[in-house]
Amino acid sequence: MIALGGHALSPLGERADIHTQFRHTRDSLGAVVEFAREGWGIVIVHGNGPQVGDALDRNEMAHDRVAPLPLGVLVAATAGWIGYMIQQSLQNELHHAGVERDVLTVITQTVVDRADPALLHPTKPIGHELPPEFVERLQQRGAVVGQDGRGRWRRLAPSPTPTDVIEADAVRQLVGEGKIVVAAGGGGPPVYADERGYWEGVDAVVDKDRTAAVLGARVDADTLLILTDVDAVYRGWGTSDATPLRRLRVKEAEGLLAGDVLGVGSMRPKVEAAVTFLKRGGRHAFIAHLAAGLAATRGETGTMITGVET
Repeated sequence: MIALGGHALSPLGERADIHTQFRHTRDSLGAVVEFAREGWGIVIVHGNGPQVGDALDRNEMAHDRVAPLPLGVLVAATAGWIGYMIQQSLQNELHHAGVERDVLTVITQTVVDRADPALLHPTKPIGHELPPEFVERLQQRGAVVGQDGRGRWRRLAPSPTPTDVIEADAVRQLVGEGKIVVAAGGGGPPVYADERGYWEGVDAVVDKDRTAAVLGARVDADTLLILTDVDAVYRGWGTSDATPLRRLRVKEAEGLLAGDVLGVGSMRPKVEAAVTFLKRGGRHAFIAHLAAGLAATRGETGTMITGVET
């Protein structure tokens, strides 16, 4: 189970045109090709923070001409077109490497609790950095904006906790057939079951690492690999005393989460996802730089988190 960050495809501070995103997509898939060559069963979950924020910007700019789409629908839309980029780019890279594996994208729905308090408190930054004049305009329209962990003004979206992925059994079947599956894009559009047992969408964004942990457990994955723009989990990240943590057990990781060692940045949900995955039956979880995925699974870099019994 590979979790690929949305900023890997569209880095903050860089023009987010589609050609640039395709280039970054191609550059991000080296580790996946190596895993495929070695015969691993592979599911790729990707983020969509920059892309869904851009989609909301398009809503804003065109609101007087076309009806805006709700956030949940935009999550599904970005899952489709980012999946297309990954699927096509990976097919080309596999062909170049002489590896015969099918790649396909599945739009999956992520189950959340309709009473999750997080739905009432938007906290997850999405989109690119906002210029000051745009911040004021969005606030006047009632949109929620705030500063991310690096002090940049961005849109904020609700981010409920995932509990299941509806199409997990289908994903497991496809992986069993040797397919490489792109699933739960952007964490998957969140849904809940209403009083009749029918699925209804929610306007929110689920953290893709947390969804990867849930889906990984459901498809019986033994390894969760979270690829990001940092080479490891650090104690005291952003300080002069920053120290990489190369190997942790679940209880040690939980101790970090209980304190303020990880701060409030994007590393905390990654460690939380790793712990969730291991507690649900996974064997190993790795957090590593985008370019070092295979090396991380060999213990050469990154952070490895294991269950207590390991």
